[in-house]
Amino acid sequence: MNNFTPRAQQVLQLARKEADRFNHNYVGTEHLLLGLIKLGQGVAVNVLQKMGLDLETVRMEVEKQVGSGPETKMVGNIPYTPRVKKVLALAGKEAKALNHSYVGTEH
Repeated sequence: MNNFTPRAQQVLQLARKEADRFNHNYVGTEHLLLGLIKLGQGVAVNVLQKMGLDLETVRMEVEKQVGSGPETKMVGNIPYTPRVKKVLALAGKEAKALNHSYVGTEH
């Protein structure tokens, strides 16, 4: 993930914070989406807005669907789900297909 842009790395950090906020013992795609929304900028957010989606409404709906995890928080590094690992791998493949030397939120 050293070829991820600072913005993409920030989204991953925000996703971990979202997982922690919900007391989840994993980082899922829902947390990635919340991280993108929380960042509030970049190609992915622009696409959502151009689709006519209100970011605050999307955030509230995702939070409603996700719900809180157990009372006890996981200590240490929260792992990515297999689906997130696949999303990150696909983003890398997309960047490579576009001859980009980096992986950004647009991938």
